[in-house]
Amino acid sequence: MNFFAHLILAEPTPQSRLGNLMGDFCQGLDLKTLPTAVQAGIWRHRAIDRYTDAAAEVQQAKALFSKARRRFAPVMLDVLFDHLLLKHWPQLDSRPLEPLCQQLYQHLWQQRSVMPPAMAATVTAIVQQDWFGSYQQLDNIGMALDRIASSIRFAHQFTGSIDEIRQHSPALETLFLQFYPQLQAYVRELGPELTALTARRLPD
Repeated sequence: MNFFAHLILAEPTPQSRLGNLMGDFCQGLDLKTLPTAVQAGIWRHRAIDRYTDAAAEVQQAKALFSKARRRFAPVMLDVLFDHLLLKHWPQLDSRPLEPLCQQLYQHLWQQRSVMPPAMAATVTAIVQQDWFGSYQQLDNIGMALDRIASSIRFAHQFTGSIDEIRQHSPALETLFLQFYPQLQAYVRELGPELTALTARRLPD
């Protein structure tokens, strides 16, 4: 799952959201130096990623892509799933979307000073460029994926991956709508983040 999904699956507190997003930016950090609530958010992020990677629907979605792009399927699906979550928001979550996005931006912006540099730079772009508003349009998902492709330093065929997403759009959408409620149920089963962190040591 990508940035928006991790943030809305976090507990609705600034530190939880910080930790749930920091799960993508904590390489090299000494996690024990972080506040416990942030550590707990990182734990939930990692639990969500493990569950997602193992899900049958996600494996089926990856298999739809060509061999040339299948190595990039996890990235493609991460970004696409944010789009689909935003597209189908009213049937997947009862919270009003626009006020929630503004709250997410506010919580992230206020904590930039404690973020690793790469995370702070990404959060600045997320907020200033309104990524969650932008991700509601599939064309913008294509541009986001091409930006990621442009940062890859080896020869690849990742650029233009939106064409394959469009080709398989009905199947990908169906698989996402089957998978996401299962993920929501899994997160509920995990229980409060601090309780889960105490019960299960933060994984490496």
